[in-house]
Amino acid sequence: MNEKNECCCRHKDIPRSEETVKQMRNRINRMMGQLSGIQKMLDDNRYCGDVLIQIAAVQSALRSLSYMILREHMETCVSDGIKNGDEHIISETIELIKKLKE
Repeated sequence: MNEKNECCCRHKDIPRSEETVKQMRNRINRMMGQLSGIQKMLDDNRYCGDVLIQIAAVQSALRSLSYMILREHMETCVSDGIKNGDEHIISETIELIKKLKE
């Protein structure tokens, strides 16, 4: 592992495109709006089922963002790691996938 991978805050070797960052930010902003809406629903003592539906929508949006980032990870970080002989990248990715499924 190189020095920049030894700290707690690693950075990608291949930067994300501006379009990808824009898409990810839009998704996060949408989720933040949904979470704010859920908070208002709770403050307004809204029906539990309606709140749960909104929570499910946020979970789905977060899962979608996770898979988007996982795909990018596979196409960039994992691919480059394998090309550079980093066999650890495969086991790391398997652990990441397991965490997404929890």
